Amino acid sequence: MGNSKYEMNQTAALPVDHTFYENAANLIAESRKMVASTANTVICVTNFEIGRMIVQEEQRGQNRAKYGTTLIKALSEYLTSQFGKGFSETNLRSFRKFYLTYKEQIENIQSENTAKSNLAIQQKASAEFKLSWSHYQVLMRISDRQIRKFYEIEAFQSQWSVPQLKRQYNSSLYERLALSRNKEEVLKLANEGQVVEKPQDVLKNPFVLEFLGMEEKAA
Repeated sequence: MGNSKYEMNQTAALPVDHTFYENAANLIAESRKMVASTANTVICVTNFEIGRMIVQEEQRGQNRAKYGTTLIKALSEYLTSQFGKGFSETNLRSFRKFYLTYKEQIENIQSENTAKSNLAIQQKASAEFKLSWSHYQVLMRISDRQIRKFYEIEAFQSQWSVPQLKRQYNSSLYERLALSRNKEEVLKLANEGQVVEKPQDVLKNPFVLEFLGMEEKAA
């Protein structure tokens, strides 16, 4: 047996250039990346929209704090009955925080027509949210908008996994770059040990599985 994952059966193989097989494999690999990216975007936009709906509904209540608590509890119970896991009160509060954190960045759109405005917001959110929901749960903990944007951009450009993003933030990468004269070297060192998630890993993410209404299989 060889070391490769696949060995061509010489007796059954057609006399086709091996690049034919490689091209087919590359197409599948790229398609899986697209599916993973699309799943992440849809989840983030949906969570942002739910957060926006919660905030807007809260503003209708006279006692906003009390109404907001009751609203999230009731919404959690309803969505859980409809779709199962993934819509706990804790998660809905995260959606609300997600909206409040990114609303200025997304809602810089003015339109007299509310329906058009909502569509424009959704389109901009789709273009803006390039990371996974797990990444944004980390980024939301950063209160300074400029610093948060720095880590968001670096996480996307360098393809940081969630643990990588946490490690860079906890190591004060932003502050080290701000103080360093050799910024390229700091970034180079920061990216060592980087782990890039495979598309199949993204689709096994508990948040993705919950969103799709699928159960996580035991290892």
